[in-house]
Amino acid sequence: MDLPLATDRLLVRDWTTDDADVQAALDLYGRPEVTEWLTPVISNVADLAAMRAVVHSWTESQPNLVPPTGRFAMQHRQNSQVVGGLVLRTLPPYDHDLELTWQLRPEEWGNGYATEAAIALLHWAFTFDIDEIFALTRPDNTRAIATSQRIGMDWVGETTKYYETSLQVYRVRQSDLPEFASRGKTED
Repeated sequence: MDLPLATDRLLVRDWTTDDADVQAALDLYGRPEVTEWLTPVISNVADLAAMRAVVHSWTESQPNLVPPTGRFAMQHRQNSQVVGGLVLRTLPPYDHDLELTWQLRPEEWGNGYATEAAIALLHWAFTFDIDEIFALTRPDNTRAIATSQRIGMDWVGETTKYYETSLQVYRVRQSDLPEFASRGKTED
């Protein structure tokens, strides 16, 4: 299984520096209602020029990352619109544990896209020598907690170990994953 990954409704693919992707990234990461939940905490990207620089850094670094880590776009198959992003990265101290994050444009919340894309990405990630993958959520981020559970993740505790803030920790192993298919309409 190679990228892009196709689900019933989505493609999970690398970001590009095309104008459409840069604008889609700004429509996502330029929104405070999205960036307020990111860890580590970052402010929303201010404008198209700043987002172009960010996306350029993503595309430049992607070939040098050890798979399955990276930043990925969630693109709707029917209309080619980017609806969100996914990230697989190592957690501090950056030596072993992998974290999955997902972000959706607020107008796409509630369609099940994060669950659908995350399950596909996790199935792909587990084709590498990976035992488990984590998701970290703020205790009051009920959407992220619910999505973690729909993905098949189990709550393993709360910690301040990462990013100097109190976070809920969820974990998934390959045997915990739902089937690689569209999950239908849910609330993420």
